[in-house]
Amino acid sequence: MAKKSSLHALTVAALALPGVLTSPAVAAEDNEASLQYGYYQEGERNTSGLANNLKPIHVDTLGSTGSLRLTDRIKLGFNYIQDTWAGATPITTAPLGLMIDGLTGASSHVNTGKNALVDKNFNPLKVDYKEVVDPATGQVSYPTVYTSSAQDKQPVHMMTSASPETRKQGNFSLGYEWDEAALTVGGGTSVERDYNSSFVSSNGRWDLNHKLTRLNAGMSYTNSDINAQRMSSAAGYIDYSRQSKSGDNAESPITGNRQDWAANIGLSQVLNKSALVETGLSVSHNEGYLSNPYKATTFIFKDPNQSHTIYPDNVFVAELTDALENRPKQRNQLTWDLRYVQHIAPVDAALHLDYRFFNDDWGIMAHTFAASWDQPLANGWSITPNIRYYSQSAADFYQPYFTFNQLKPVTSSGGIAYDQLPITHYSSDQRLSGYGVLSGGITVSKKFTKGIHLDAGFTYFNHAGGLKLGGGGEGSYADFDYYMVNAALTVNLAALSLGNQSNIDHAGHHQHHHSGHAPAGVMFDHMLPKAGDVMLGYRYMYGRQAGDMLHETSPVNDQTIAGQACAGGECTVAPTYMNMHMHMLDLMYAPTDWLTLMLMPQFVDMNMSMQSLAGISPVEVHKHATGGIGDTSAYALFKLFNNTSHHVHTAIGISAPTGDAAVQLTPGGHHGGVGGYIHYGMQLGSGTWDFKPSLTYTGQQDRWSWGAQLNGTVRMQNSNSSGYALGDVFQTSAWGSYSLLNWLSASLRGVYTVQGGIKNGFNGVHPTDATVDFANNYGGRYWDVGFGLNAMVPSGDLQGNRLSFEWLQPVSDDVNGYQLEREGALSATWSYAF
Repeated sequence: MAKKSSLHALTVAALALPGVLTSPAVAAEDNEASLQYGYYQEGERNTSGLANNLKPIHVDTLGSTGSLRLTDRIKLGFNYIQDTWAGATPITTAPLGLMIDGLTGASSHVNTGKNALVDKNFNPLKVDYKEVVDPATGQVSYPTVYTSSAQDKQPVHMMTSASPETRKQGNFSLGYEWDEAALTVGGGTSVERDYNSSFVSSNGRWDLNHKLTRLNAGMSYTNSDINAQRMSSAAGYIDYSRQSKSGDNAESPITGNRQDWAANIGLSQVLNKSALVETGLSVSHNEGYLSNPYKATTFIFKDPNQSHTIYPDNVFVAELTDALENRPKQRNQLTWDLRYVQHIAPVDAALHLDYRFFNDDWGIMAHTFAASWDQPLANGWSITPNIRYYSQSAADFYQPYFTFNQLKPVTSSGGIAYDQLPITHYSSDQRLSGYGVLSGGITVSKKFTKGIHLDAGFTYFNHAGGLKLGGGGEGSYADFDYYMVNAALTVNLAALSLGNQSNIDHAGHHQHHHSGHAPAGVMFDHMLPKAGDVMLGYRYMYGRQAGDMLHETSPVNDQTIAGQACAGGECTVAPTYMNMHMHMLDLMYAPTDWLTLMLMPQFVDMNMSMQSLAGISPVEVHKHATGGIGDTSAYALFKLFNNTSHHVHTAIGISAPTGDAAVQLTPGGHHGGVGGYIHYGMQLGSGTWDFKPSLTYTGQQDRWSWGAQLNGTVRMQNSNSSGYALGDVFQTSAWGSYSLLNWLSASLRGVYTVQGGIKNGFNGVHPTDATVDFANNYGGRYWDVGFGLNAMVPSGDLQGNRLSFEWLQPVSDDVNGYQLEREGALSATWSYAF
């Protein structure tokens, strides 16, 4: 059934339609870096009482932006964003009377491919038997009657859900500035499982009228390839023949290419010392495959001339069919923006008033009105409440469902003969309908010290057809609410350097004459030197498994895996690779000389590919991903011994289970087809409270430094809410480092790790045909050697910033059960102490 089919990249990508998401953040200032997190959550949809056990769609987003001034006139910029989404969204719409209610908790779906009774206006009819008593004879009869209730006529969404998917996008820009002008060129790429894009852009700026007037102009080009895999569970449910080059073969992907050209021009004018006005015009042209390969449209066919003896003349037999949506292959869009900013001197606040007009040749016309009040408070705090209203008309080819007064035209293969339909383009994607969105939110900002800002915001949205300007919006069945939470940490590196020169000098002296930091892969390796010190850091870790499948230390073949790796059952698939990416924010503060406190939130994403075992089942590749907030750790570091050459400290840490340990697969979308819990190793957190102690020694002599560390993770619960607990971990490592230059050192490290097996197991449905589905195939004993570089910027605007890199190369794997061997791990860190 289509309710089991996968919802992939374009579902959330389409959230970029006007009025759904807010405008992107402004570019970073010079020598500034920012890390952002966002969470999007939709509310429950109105399914008119039909069964719906699917969780609404939610999105976790992690992003970073930065701008570095390479010379007085040359500037390098970068942006990175990744989002992971999962959950349910509408795939099509039909009258309630033409839906089938889900059985045993399953979600409801359109009764496609079947006949239904309707009246001449396509209203669903139900068969009933009315009791009639003959007043003359008293005899009772039950003649057949056909009724159509208001409830049965009510449109309702058919929901479909997706296993987690991840999109990653990165781009760089290079700019050159003259005294009164600037030119920036850039490019980047966006990658997801079924939608890949590459883009280039150029933007120029020209200051006029003693820099009271600014003219901006830019252009961009994007080329995108679509390769949407169809699930076999959708075969026979949705007609794909119009979009698929291979006909309605359930195995053939939906492929296509789209190209997007855009240009914009803008003008800003300082009116006086307290007021500013901005305006801009942008146009874009899109062509190619512009449809969403995961959205369907319900067709209802009725022959107005049908004749039969079974039903009365006013009862018609209609046929229901779902077809993949088909949007036009071209789109031209125009957007006009207007903004007014007024400084309110008595309260030192700023009022922002915004208007946006949008129009395209699909028939959509949209208006956006927004206002915000930026109010500074005492001690570096500020608060910004905002309100926003958006309204759009429907696309010309949008309808909740389509009715045809004709027999279903069919091809020789049984598919729809689209050339015999009175329409060419059609979509039931509600984002193309007429509706309005009213939202309100608040952002709170704090300037902790010169150059460091923290922003946190919350916005609530009400999406309703009744909010459309002038009325005529979509029915209330399509109304829903959603909210967004976001936070950003921004660091002005140059401002930090200028404001903390004495600390920088001390840090550089400490590095050269005392001891350098440990390799990038070592955590909790140092304390802050004195009370009141603060350190801000970012840590990225990447690990990859690929290559042979191992049993203990030896490679094994597919036949051995099939017969022995799945706890007495038969394995049919095994992993071919797994990638893990972890982003961590290091926040450190020293309340005393002997105590340092540390907070470490995490964002994790993983992706895995599995393939059918040779000779066991037909070759099939399964790919899936997870991503979102990981577990959050807090540590207290205590100084035990310290002199000019040697230092010892211990760390006591607690890890809170903020990461999701119950991530689910969509039924039918992946191996096994049963859905349920995704593999243990793909969950975002442990799900348990964990104790994390460590003991660290470091030493230094001239250009040499060295160190050793013991650390562990102890699970303080026997099981989490999903029924299992990860194994305890013990690790020991030792390293040596040599200063090649006064700002650069190289390191060599040896690491031994013991990881216990998983305790208990999932307490709910999960696949059982792959090695990664079983708890006894986790844990082991591992030897690694690490090669690292550690650098600190010695001078200039970025003085005091520290960068470290380490590659950890596996030497030996001795695994529990059957596991994929490790290829290596990369650690990269940035830190700044002040």
